[in-house]
Amino acid sequence: GWACWKMYVGQPEANPTRCGALRNLGCALRVNGRTAEALPILETNLALMQRCWPKSKGVIDFAQSDLANCLGDLGRHNEALVLKR
Repeated sequence: GWACWKMYVGQPEANPTRCGALRNLGCALRVNGRTAEALPILETNLALMQRCWPKSKGVIDFAQSDLANCLGDLGRHNEALVLKR
């Protein structure tokens, strides 16, 4: 989670390892019941994927799925549905 992110936060924004660390942080917070904390991290992760890899559908799909799952956990099902389509 946080330790991984702190290790790579200084890397360039588009560094794949840094991006993976951000995703791992968001997912780790979510699965450990800290869903409200995970939400802005997963939103940032999706925005980063869309900005750095706009043509990589698979990468964006994973980020959207992570965010949709988080929104669903928070009871925001309509927003989650939009991302899953």
